Amino acid sequence: MKSEFKAKFLSHLLNRKDNAGFTLIELLVVIIIIGILSAIALPSFLNQASKAKQSEAKNYVGAVQRAQQSYRIEKASFAPNVTTLEIGIPTQTDNYVYSFDTSKDTTTFEATTLDPTALKGFSSGVVVLTTGQTSAISCQTKNTQTVSGLSAPNLNTATGAGCNLGNMENMK
Repeated sequence: MKSEFKAKFLSHLLNRKDNAGFTLIELLVVIIIIGILSAIALPSFLNQASKAKQSEAKNYVGAVQRAQQSYRIEKASFAPNVTTLEIGIPTQTDNYVYSFDTSKDTTTFEATTLDPTALKGFSSGVVVLTTGQTSAISCQTKNTQTVSGLSAPNLNTATGAGCNLGNMENMK
């Protein structure tokens, strides 16, 4: 390397001033990117939290429905309450209140949410058909319980069980 070039290179290295830190524009760009990512992720996160709370009610509604069918096979009637079914389900949790309505040939079980603006409501029913077989259905509100309103499933001894199609749908 030429000595003149070496001298200029060394002079450049010695006189160079490092700019430490970030400019205001760089900081603003990072903050905007973080804001956009959080605006996308937050609703998804909140939706997952609601789904987790609703899974409790889905499991309980399904368990009671199956237990009622088993109980009816053994006792020729439906159980009047959760205690009689002996499946270990509470009548109230942090998110839902559970209730029964039982007659001779039908039984319904409802999970009414304690937070109707954020969670769906659930219901199930079992009916004894005129043939002696049982028909069962599990339903959920189409939207949150405040918007849709909770209603018991339609239970008919001739046609079977179905969801109240106005505000309820088959459980997913």
